[in-house]
Amino acid sequence: MPSLIDIRRRIRSVKNTQQITKAMKMVSAAKLRRAQDRVIRSRPYGGMLRSVLANVAAAAALDDLAGQNELLARREEHNVLLLVLSADKGLAGAFNTNLIKGAQRFIKERPQASVKLELIGRKGRDFFRKRHAAIAGESIGLANKPAYNDTAAIARRAMDMFRRAEIDAVYIIYNEFKSVATQKLTVSRVLPVELPAAAAGRPGTVDYIFEQSPAAMLDVLLPRYVEMEFFHALIESSAAEHAARMTAMDAATSNAAEMIDKLTLFLNRVRQASITKEIIEVVSGAAAAG
Repeated sequence: MPSLIDIRRRIRSVKNTQQITKAMKMVSAAKLRRAQDRVIRSRPYGGMLRSVLANVAAAAALDDLAGQNELLARREEHNVLLLVLSADKGLAGAFNTNLIKGAQRFIKERPQASVKLELIGRKGRDFFRKRHAAIAGESIGLANKPAYNDTAAIARRAMDMFRRAEIDAVYIIYNEFKSVATQKLTVSRVLPVELPAAAAGRPGTVDYIFEQSPAAMLDVLLPRYVEMEFFHALIESSAAEHAARMTAMDAATSNAAEMIDKLTLFLNRVRQASITKEIIEVVSGAAAAG
């Protein structure tokens, strides 16, 4: 049976851990609010960009030049670039584990393709580097302060590789933010860009008057659309990370409180047993002396 001092030390250690997890929960909650606001503000812009792209695509449906855009080229997927958005830190539950397993599953499902990885986040970078995966690029620290220019540079590099036919498709795997308790693992194809089918009389269709040809407009819109998809995935992943860490730290804090209660009860039992033992020894000694 452990001594009283050992139990007290363990209770003190658990209390210190509880203070740390509680502080981390509060920090993640504050960061989550900012990240969630960023996601909510970006969604109308992304929706409007998709709507404009759909309308321009509908107008360009009869333009043969529109179909010659390099970002629309469809090829057999022999060489694939997968953008993996992981976290820089752990202590976020299954956030990184699910993402890495999803990336491994993506690679296994394409045994005939050569999959290169563009890694954003320290956890994913460290995991795949140790396993000598084919890494096309890596970036650390982007999720702390997501900036459009950072992801736009990665998107432009991916588009250049696609135009030179070094890769045949670009996918993004990330945790999409649904709610504080829910993050959805999402795999989306970014390149080649899939234009919406033209539909006459489709609700929301705008009959634009073009100063330039629809094909020229697509040449401008498609790169912006790809850059926006990269940035949107990053801020979704950032919000999901903070939500996962806040949930994990809340559970850790609750578990620490339960452990403290159990250890305190055990301490009282040990102390009571010790007192009882001493009383018995005193009474036995007095009886023997008498």
